Amino acid sequence: MFPFSLFLASKYLKPKRSFISVVTLFSVVGVLLGVAILVIVLSVMTGFDNMWRTKILSFKPHLTVTSLYGTIEDDELLCEQIAAVEGVTGVAASIEARVMLQREGRLSAPVLLGVTPERASSVSRIPDNMSEGVFDIEDDSVVIGVDMASQLGLIAGDEVLVHSPMSVMAQDELHLPEALEVSGIFDLGMRDFDGGFVLTSIGVARDLVGLDSGAYSIYVMTEDPFQFGRYAERVQAAIGRHYVVRTWQEVDKVLFDALAHEKTMMFILLAFITVVAIFCVTVTLIVIVVQKTSEIGLLKALGVPTWKILLAFLVHGWVQCLVGTLAGIGTGLLVLTNLPNIVKALARCNVSVFPKEIYGLSEIPWETSAADLIRICVMVMVVCTLSCIIPVLRAAFLEPVEAFREE
Repeated sequence: MFPFSLFLASKYLKPKRSFISVVTLFSVVGVLLGVAILVIVLSVMTGFDNMWRTKILSFKPHLTVTSLYGTIEDDELLCEQIAAVEGVTGVAASIEARVMLQREGRLSAPVLLGVTPERASSVSRIPDNMSEGVFDIEDDSVVIGVDMASQLGLIAGDEVLVHSPMSVMAQDELHLPEALEVSGIFDLGMRDFDGGFVLTSIGVARDLVGLDSGAYSIYVMTEDPFQFGRYAERVQAAIGRHYVVRTWQEVDKVLFDALAHEKTMMFILLAFITVVAIFCVTVTLIVIVVQKTSEIGLLKALGVPTWKILLAFLVHGWVQCLVGTLAGIGTGLLVLTNLPNIVKALARCNVSVFPKEIYGLSEIPWETSAADLIRICVMVMVVCTLSCIIPVLRAAFLEPVEAFREE
């Protein structure tokens, strides 16, 4: 048997050419737009977070080992010890230093990474992202990013002068620049890496920073970068307390904390749009209660329990919010699916919505999280229930005599 409360709610929800049906339609559309905006923004924020992680992990190591006493002298021995740790897939000694690149009057100051050529491919995905030339850092070769190449006007096979940081640190000594050949150009799709780093052999890096041997740090790659805590403990136990093991999350902690806080703030701020739309449902219920006063009084006079009337109007509000929420999720996913086409269409109108020079990424990332969708649904239904309390209580506790008197 169809419950009376559901029957009454469905009766009031039947589309009719009246003011109530128009208000109900606008209420559902309002919830739809609010939910769609939440889905789109949270998906883009999640995409940003995940893409940053992917891009960073394609360039930087999962673990970085440094010495408490400065330079790591026995770098090769330490690499062998770390490579023997279970779960470690790659290890290489490295030197990181800020240098000056010069090419026909053009200057740039990237970070130079010197790694062991034989181990380079095990700690970096740059060899898989070459856009020109080959990945070769043997001898006096260097690999640069696509943005750096564009800035300096370089192509594969060109020579570039690399000025040592010692030229600034030791002003009473003359340090001639190193002439390195650009063997390849990589493209990670991320401005900070494509325009801020160059790779060469650890031998060249030692010459530039004035080291005869050793390394500044050891890069370590693991089977699962998101289990960094477990692997960091294993590596630390293998090499002892004279070294410090830092994870990729610790190195870029500020960035990922900022993304997490920004996503939370965006959810809170945009939720107000949905809350305002939900209160349109409250207006709809108030209008229905006023127009159906006589019917409510008649039902009360016939002995219909108060809770059934209360539940009927509550279901009416729930249905509006539920339909708006599901339609909003569908609309949001539809927009996200066609996001590249929307960006291209705007670009034809000379509207640049995602310039790489500002955001540092080559495309708009997005990824829908089931947890975010559940959180949106729960938030909408909770607010909907709270917003329906006033009109529902007015309908449920309306006295029959007063209802007929108003009629």
